[in-house]
Amino acid sequence: MDPELPMLTLADLGVLRGVECGESGRVTVTITPTYSGCPALDEMRADLTRRLGEAGYHDVEVRTVLHPAWTTDWVSAAGRRKLAEHGIAPPERVGPRAAGPVPLNLAPARRLVRCPNCGSGHTTELSRFSSTACKALFRCDECREPFEHFKEL
Repeated sequence: MDPELPMLTLADLGVLRGVECGESGRVTVTITPTYSGCPALDEMRADLTRRLGEAGYHDVEVRTVLHPAWTTDWVSAAGRRKLAEHGIAPPERVGPRAAGPVPLNLAPARRLVRCPNCGSGHTTELSRFSSTACKALFRCDECREPFEHFKEL
């Protein structure tokens, strides 16, 4: 499970990139964190090693790969559903990015963030950051409930 979003597995979040079992019994797990400074990375590695050990696999290597960079497009449909069920507005799909320089846009992008409680699109961003760096704090203008939104990357 993801340490910061315990309703999601690492596969739901798209962090789990691969699992290989060699002939010698060595298990190699490949993960890509949501960002390179993710504070939960050590916990993810330790949990994977512990859980595989409990399943009888004692020769475990957890590899961290940063390329290609993780994107919210990797969050599975089940992961998006689970986020919404737990009151967190899931990220929209970003799609492929153009090659070349990153365009500079100084104006904040206005995107439709639907309330996970009532479904209204009338929401207001209260803070660009919430309980973790990957979430923003919103309030629904219809039902007045605050909620978190998993930011698109």
